[in-house]
Amino acid sequence: MANENNQNKNQLQIQLKPEVADGKYSNLAMIGHGPNEFLIDFIFAAPGMPQAPVVSRIVMSPENAKQLMYALTDNIKKYEANFGEITQKRPVGGNNMPPFGNFGGNN
Repeated sequence: MANENNQNKNQLQIQLKPEVADGKYSNLAMIGHGPNEFLIDFIFAAPGMPQAPVVSRIVMSPENAKQLMYALTDNIKKYEANFGEITQKRPVGGNNMPPFGNFGGNN
């Protein structure tokens, strides 16, 4: 019983606020980095529109960015095992608008 109480005390309580719960749609992301952080801008690019707004910017430590990479890799493998391979509709860099690209940082 005491061990169970200690586990509950150390458990992180995730809070999802209503204004965040709906999420933001993004079909483009730009990633940059400096010595101490990674920046990921999630963007919505609408066809035929000359501008694409950043819908969210996430700033992460290098360690957390690497953990995110591993988590995405694991989840993509699980997704593909259930639903089949994810195919790229266009190559990265196609149409002068990469689906995911780099900005800033040291390439």
